[in-house]
Amino acid sequence: MKVLVVDDEALARQRLRRLLERVRPRAECLEADSGQMALEQVKRHEPDLVLLDIRMPGLDGIEVAARLEAFGDPPAVVFCTAYDEYALDALRHQAVAYLLKPVRELELARALDNAARVNRVQLANLRERASREEPMQRSRISSQTHRGVESLAVADVRCFIAGDKYVTAYSDVAELVIPDTLKELEAEFGGRFLRVHRNALVALAWIESLNHARDGTWYTALHGLALRPQVSRRHLKAVKARLLAR
Repeated sequence: MKVLVVDDEALARQRLRRLLERVRPRAECLEADSGQMALEQVKRHEPDLVLLDIRMPGLDGIEVAARLEAFGDPPAVVFCTAYDEYALDALRHQAVAYLLKPVRELELARALDNAARVNRVQLANLRERASREEPMQRSRISSQTHRGVESLAVADVRCFIAGDKYVTAYSDVAELVIPDTLKELEAEFGGRFLRVHRNALVALAWIESLNHARDGTWYTALHGLALRPQVSRRHLKAVKARLLAR
């Protein structure tokens, strides 16, 4: 069996390769870090199965699968996704094989057993869902740490704060350094998080008050969190308007 692992994140590809070594030790494993490279690898090596990330820069997983359909003998496709359970239910009803990140060994083995080619109707349904105004959002954010893969429920996150190199998610009981940028998080969760500073997004649901300090600065008070993200003068007017509109 020949398997192509497609993901723009190196850690995700490495994790899938390790799992494949356990559940299919005889499988030949190939890698691609982009949709375009995936198509080239399929043409060159003709894999039996593609483990395909959905969200990637450039050609995303849905478009790659659509193009694979034009091949004479396309490989089976299993989508890898960080979408929440609501979206996964929709995918499941369309009979598309999927893996939820972070991928579990048992789920990978089951998906390999049940892998099926994605037909044009299923792809059309996926494209329609992906093109809606409100994209499917993750219910949890995850990160690879020295302890393994850790995650936080997005609903519990009070704010995202950007440092020099990393973004940290803060809940009332935990902190998690994540690989996402603030720009990416704002695009995905813009309806739930408010930009208050170039280095900060705060959760609307957890804002208790907008306060004015003696030195003239403004900051947000968040329920259950000692940290008080500052509001920049550039964003102050928009922040006040958004809070008054709640």
